[in-house]
Amino acid sequence: MFVYSECSVSRLLKIHSCIFNVNMYVVANRQEKAMSDLEVDKNLSNASGIIRQAAENPAKRPDMRSFFDPATFTVSHVVRDPSSKACAIIDSVLDFDPASGRTMNTSSRALIDYAKSESLEVQWLLETHAHADHLSAAPLLQAELGGQLAIGREIIRVQEVFGKIFNAGTEFQRDGSQFDQLFQDGDRFKIGNLEATVLHVPGHTPACLAYVIGDAVFPGDTLFMPDYGTARCDFPGGDARTLYRSIRRLTQLPDEARMFMCHDYKAPGRDDYAWETTVGAQRNGNIHAREGVTEDEFVKMRNERDATLAMPKLILPSVQVNMRGGKLPPAEDNGVQYLKIPVNML
Repeated sequence: MFVYSECSVSRLLKIHSCIFNVNMYVVANRQEKAMSDLEVDKNLSNASGIIRQAAENPAKRPDMRSFFDPATFTVSHVVRDPSSKACAIIDSVLDFDPASGRTMNTSSRALIDYAKSESLEVQWLLETHAHADHLSAAPLLQAELGGQLAIGREIIRVQEVFGKIFNAGTEFQRDGSQFDQLFQDGDRFKIGNLEATVLHVPGHTPACLAYVIGDAVFPGDTLFMPDYGTARCDFPGGDARTLYRSIRRLTQLPDEARMFMCHDYKAPGRDDYAWETTVGAQRNGNIHAREGVTEDEFVKMRNERDATLAMPKLILPSVQVNMRGGKLPPAEDNGVQYLKIPVNML
């Protein structure tokens, strides 16, 4: 039989004490790091708080109605406060035929008719960024429905870059004044009684925003459905490394948060268009940026993929209009409005 001596017991106690202290040190370090991460990104923490509150209270979760435009594969969202008639419209579409140069309001009319049929009070017309694949219908909606037109403050950078590309005259102000509200990271606003906040998620463009409204997240073109991946980064001011970091930021939001896409192109093997998923599904299953994909791996993939992509067919008319808050350039002295086609620039 083995008998513990006083010396062996003493040593054993010291070893256990040492192990306990090491474990407590590791736990404390993890807790300190978690607290540090929250301190570093208080705006993300605030967004997570809004989501968690909404998850516990149905009155804080927005009712959703989405409208899909098959010509541009764009999804416009009407985000409603369930306790009032207040709503926001996100990423509206003005139809445009590049062959004839004609605008049409089929897509925007569907939004207008819906808002009027439901007697909605449109408080906000939200743009996630200056789109390069469709024209915004925001001015048309504003004229009929009201609401403040908002975009990210970094639209000024987009205006500076594309103002030069299109050689826009002095009538085109590069100060964001075409919009009613220029949001910055962490800004908060309300839609009726719904709490909402803004996250700056650059990468696709410098001005990209994600809106967090109750338990719903609207990432714009930062992310597509998990089976389709992520947005391109080869537009002026775009950057794959920056996009990766923006995606990692978004996927730190609570798993249960609903996420509504701005576009869908039907991934191979999928028969139907889709635009709703969750943060957890993106983090665990996005084919380009799921957890475990390193920053360097993502950048390599994204840059190689972007090099194979053609420019969006509506990029030149879209950016000229969207950098102006959805308005066409002013008419020339013959009373006609023109869109420019810069040659060999993009």
